[in-house]
Amino acid sequence: MRERPILPWALAGLTVVVLAFGLVLTALSDGRGDGAVQIVAWMLVTLTSSGVGFVLATRRPGNLIGLLLQANALTLAIVGAADAYATYTILADPGALPGGEWALVVTDRTWPLLFAWITAVAFVFPDGRLPSPRWRPFAITVGVAFAVLALTVLFESAPFTGAFASIENPVPTLHDALTDVLVTLSGLVALAGVIGAAVTVRRRLKRSTGVERLQLRWLAFAAALIPTSVVVCLAEIAITGDDGPATMAAFLITALAIPLAIGVAVMRYRLYEIDRLVNRTLVYALLTATLAATYAAVALVLGTGLGGSSVSTAAATLAVALLFGPARQRAQLVVDRRFDRARYEALRKVEEFLADLRAGRAAPESVGDVLADALADPTLTVAFWLPDPGHHVDAVGRVITVPRAPGRAVTPIRRGEALLADVAHDEILTEHPDVLDSTLGAAGLAIEIARLRVEVRRRLAEVEDSRARIVLASYEERRRLERDLHDGAQQRLVSIGLALRHVQARLPGGAAERDELDDVVSEVTQAIGELRELARGVRPAGLDDGLATALRGLAARSALRIRVSASDERFDERVETAAYFVASEALANAAKHSKASGVKLSAGRRNGSLVLSVSDDGVGGARVTDGSGLAGLTDRVAALGGRLAIDSPPGAGTTVTVELPCAS
Repeated sequence: MRERPILPWALAGLTVVVLAFGLVLTALSDGRGDGAVQIVAWMLVTLTSSGVGFVLATRRPGNLIGLLLQANALTLAIVGAADAYATYTILADPGALPGGEWALVVTDRTWPLLFAWITAVAFVFPDGRLPSPRWRPFAITVGVAFAVLALTVLFESAPFTGAFASIENPVPTLHDALTDVLVTLSGLVALAGVIGAAVTVRRRLKRSTGVERLQLRWLAFAAALIPTSVVVCLAEIAITGDDGPATMAAFLITALAIPLAIGVAVMRYRLYEIDRLVNRTLVYALLTATLAATYAAVALVLGTGLGGSSVSTAAATLAVALLFGPARQRAQLVVDRRFDRARYEALRKVEEFLADLRAGRAAPESVGDVLADALADPTLTVAFWLPDPGHHVDAVGRVITVPRAPGRAVTPIRRGEALLADVAHDEILTEHPDVLDSTLGAAGLAIEIARLRVEVRRRLAEVEDSRARIVLASYEERRRLERDLHDGAQQRLVSIGLALRHVQARLPGGAAERDELDDVVSEVTQAIGELRELARGVRPAGLDDGLATALRGLAARSALRIRVSASDERFDERVETAAYFVASEALANAAKHSKASGVKLSAGRRNGSLVLSVSDDGVGGARVTDGSGLAGLTDRVAALGGRLAIDSPPGAGTTVTVELPCAS
């Protein structure tokens, strides 16, 4: 079992003990020291730095940053506790504890150490090592400068301030000229160290890529809060005449953000959220400035006109409330356009697609191509999830497998708990989660609509396949009946007829039985003819020689004058059978109802379909009714993916047209 490092635990325990000691002394001082807000802020900053440092030191023992943060936290705890000690033993209960003057020295003269630890962190961030060995002499020089500065400040003759102005410094003082020189020189070198640390971070950021670049961006984001806090402080002083809660809050946020950002960067936890954090920070900073300016302007204008009544305050508040939504959208747009161009362009392309979708100029199924273009990933694919079959399909309904390979990532798209689709994309997009999530979120409605449309089309295709199977089964049953009638009953009747003729031939001439057998054979012959007609109704025998032959035979048996124009090309048996029965029904209706004198019958391939047309010159007015022959034929044609149309204006004849898809 791996041994736990002792130093991080010792530093963490010592920091907690010093904090507790300071809190006890503060409670005993009867409110003579700092206020509750300052005490809470001191505790939060100290514990945050200590906690983050402890995690880093124990989880990343080879990285010095954890120990540096713990040292910073211990320094903060000692300074705070020393201040509480001095307040208690000098102001609250004089002489209760020894060494109050020395505690005052610690709290008043150790400020260089607070800058030293943070400067050291910047030098070795994020891997705990200097950028290169060439920086070592400079880093050592800066460390010595901070040490000299910290020691020199202890020996300054400057008096303490505030309530401790009358307390003499227990440390022997040096000559002012010497301390001035030492403070100036060491301070300049220390300042150069702070600047050098910032330069190292900048250089690392410029040449870094991937994870290291994101780590440095976290530190840069936290460091950017420092000048922001200074601006807040100056603004509050300009407005109110003194620093107050706004300044306190700004510096507290900054002091907490720096160790937290360092911890996130080094531990790489939620590392890719930096883009989103920076974006939201800029948006709300701009929004806050806009709303504050609006509030001040409205309150100032109305306050001047109304003499500072509460109406101006209420009006300013109302204006801010009404402006919040539009101002936030506008601020987001400005920030995206200026600082996050990739997100801005991606969302713009998705919004244009949604506008085309609402206007009917685009299909939801093209959302995959739009996302691939918006996210600059031509390999991006959208796999729609169909929960009932339990598989993924593409935009045309084909079953697919979500690609999972090295360098690829899959992001699920959900509506509540329901999975809509999985988007497979380049893994590099996960390094910019704000762009990826925002773009996919904006396209969520289009993805949901596309999935529903794909599912509906698959259901319709399944229904059509089912109908086609039913028609095929019916067709096969007709073929079976035809064979049974032809090979079974019909052949048996023919055999019976031949047997009867044989018996008749053996009877003596003039026998009455011969005439009776003639009648019986005639009945058998008639029965054979009826069976042949019945078999033809089940499946026309003429179709064995092709549709054209069958149509000509159909025309020859009709009482109407029919002109046939049919291609001799052969088609699928189901297609030929359906076309034949449509022609048969149309000719039968023409003979029975149309009072036509002539009919045109044509059939041939056109645009990948068999097109059959039956046109008469009768009275017209025909229509499809429930239970009619044409209604049944319409279902038969639809089951094969075809279309049947009837054009029958009154007095202008009837034209029945059917289109049946056929293989090339």
